[in-house]
Parts: sequence; C-alpha cells; structure tokens
Amino acid sequence: MRPFKKYWPLFAPIVLLSFALFVFVGGEVVKLLWNSLAPPLFGLPVLGFWQAIGLLALCRILFGGFGFHGGGQSSGRMTNRMADRMADRLADRWQNMTPEERERFRQRVRERCGFDPGTSEGKAE
Repeated sequence: MRPFKKYWPLFAPIVLLSFALFVFVGGEVVKLLWNSLAPPLFGLPVLGFWQAIGLLALCRILFGGFGFHGGGQSSGRMTNRMADRMADRLADRWQNMTPEERERFRQRVRERCGFDPGTSEGKAE
C-alpha cells in the first residue's frame, strides 16, 4: 500500500486552501498595481477586490488560455530544439548518401506519404 493513499483526504483541503490563497494574493496584487498606475496615468477608475479578480480572470482567458497548452514556452523551446536536432541529423545522413540511396529514399517517401520532395524544386521554375 502506498503511503499517499492513507493521507489523500487531507490533500484536498490543502489544495483548496492553496488555490484560495493564490486567488486572494493575485487579486490583491492586481488591485494594488491597477490602483497605483491606471488612475493617475490614464484617468481610469479605481478597482475594488472583486473587480480585480474579474480583471485577472479576463486577462487569463484572453491572453493566457486555460492552461491546457502543454507547458507554455519552455515546452515550445524544447520542441524546437528537438526539431532542429532531427533536421541536422537528416541533413548529415543526406550528405553521406550515394545518389542511389537518395533515389531509394525518395521512392520510399513517395510510397508512404504520397508526394515527392524533389518535384517542388522543378515546378518552381
């Protein structure tokens, strides 16, 4: 038996309390920043706590999504690095292929994917 299973009923209240604390702190930070910057600079009205929570939620929806995008920018950087490494490996292998091996590779791509990577070069002229 895992030790976590014994304590899972205690875990839910801690998570809920942490979420409530996060929302409260986030709302207060937004309220303080808005009220110290927006009214003096732009003549906008002063916000209350619940308006700041609403503004925070609206900004999250409009600019941050709902958090289901797989990890944000760090994940995108990792994916780009992996794609760059794969492209470099393919380019190295291509350079080391004989013309016969290249033609066999093209033929396999045609059979599997239904297109020829070499025909786009000839049609562009």
